Amino acid sequence: MTPRDSTPALLNAVRSAPALLFDFDGTLAPNLDLAGMKAQVIALTRCWKVPDAEFAGAHIVEITELAAAWLTQHEGAAPAGLYAREAATLIRDFELDAAADTDPFPTAPPLLMQWRKLGRASAVVTRNCRAAVLATYPQLNLHTDALLARDDVPHLKPDPRHLRLAIRQLDVEAGPSIMVGDGAMDMQIGRALGMYCLGVESGSNTAQALQGAGAHWVAEHIGALLELVHEL
Repeated sequence: MTPRDSTPALLNAVRSAPALLFDFDGTLAPNLDLAGMKAQVIALTRCWKVPDAEFAGAHIVEITELAAAWLTQHEGAAPAGLYAREAATLIRDFELDAAADTDPFPTAPPLLMQWRKLGRASAVVTRNCRAAVLATYPQLNLHTDALLARDDVPHLKPDPRHLRLAIRQLDVEAGPSIMVGDGAMDMQIGRALGMYCLGVESGSNTAQALQGAGAHWVAEHIGALLELVHEL
């Protein structure tokens, strides 16, 4: 989808938005091998004899939290703490290894810099760790106003408090701001906060899935948003 296909509602949303909130992986940079990471976390969790039923259907970080809670109840705090440290190290090492071979999408820096030139705010809200995000995109702190990574927040999306904290740090209202992401959870949380939601197909979801999750508009990648911003 290009700006020519955009509705007046989208154009008005971009013109009036005080802030853009971005997911990172799959949105500003190529996605992690989430399936591979999840498989490794599940393998570790099974080694600790945690029943699959305790974490079935959970996201990666939540698997470790559920497993640690089960271990605390059945094995005690010390084993649970050891498992939690091993799992956290596994996830962080996986993210850092991926970051070493990953660059941001070519349109990401010009989009963020052009938005900043317009005097608008932006933030990155991600489940990835801060070190991996900055290894992938070292200039991110120069191009945005806030980075809220996994290790920066007490509540991780899909908890809406992750986005709410970003909104507070930017000192803007949620309603006119825009959430940009490749994940269904990004669209769902953005909608819950009354934000305008832009989905991109450069990550883990199709246009149909993003629209089903609440996206107001879906593009192949953020390059379409860059074209819109250049028109402001």
